[in-house]
Amino acid sequence: MSPNPIIMPAASGYVVLEAHEQRLPPDAGRVLLPLARAAIAARLGIAHGASENAPWLNEQGASFITVTGSGRLRGCIGTLRPHRALAADVRGNAVSAAFGDPRFAPLAAAEFGTISLEVSVLSALEPLSFSDEDDALRQLRPGVDGVVLEYGHHSSTYLPQVWESIREPAEFLASLKYKAGLPPDFWDRGVRIARYTVAKWRETGS
Repeated sequence: MSPNPIIMPAASGYVVLEAHEQRLPPDAGRVLLPLARAAIAARLGIAHGASENAPWLNEQGASFITVTGSGRLRGCIGTLRPHRALAADVRGNAVSAAFGDPRFAPLAAAEFGTISLEVSVLSALEPLSFSDEDDALRQLRPGVDGVVLEYGHHSSTYLPQVWESIREPAEFLASLKYKAGLPPDFWDRGVRIARYTVAKWRETGS
């Protein structure tokens, strides 16, 4: 069962939005958010310190970094499957989200003080077994699951946060298919779907 979101005081500089990834300490955001921001700052030539002493940062992990500015998405890049230390994954994805998301222009130094970062750390992917699309839809948990859809060379994912704007499972899956380059009403026995949960932390101020 999904735990209730934990809201930290604004003075702490971040909020804990969810804590599904139990192997991380509840205050991991105090380490991960400055780490992500420092990686972006370094690319811009701005001094911004961050600690990397926590031993759990050396464990392999998969993360997504979301950059927002003026309340709007500014970049979002991540990793679905662990392949490097969590610290390296967060740094790499932070830089990619800020400067390499093809939907947006690279972040400018003047924007650094105005952006807000969110770090999501993913659980292991859980492949779903289903008989048809309706069966797959029944297994999705709105507000909880991130979803990966794969078909041949087509693939896409939505973080659990997307349920905030797409609340119905059928619409969620249709949008995911469209994102993967497939028709929203497409279905085939070769479709593969996996779900995951995230632990996520968001800055409340830079």
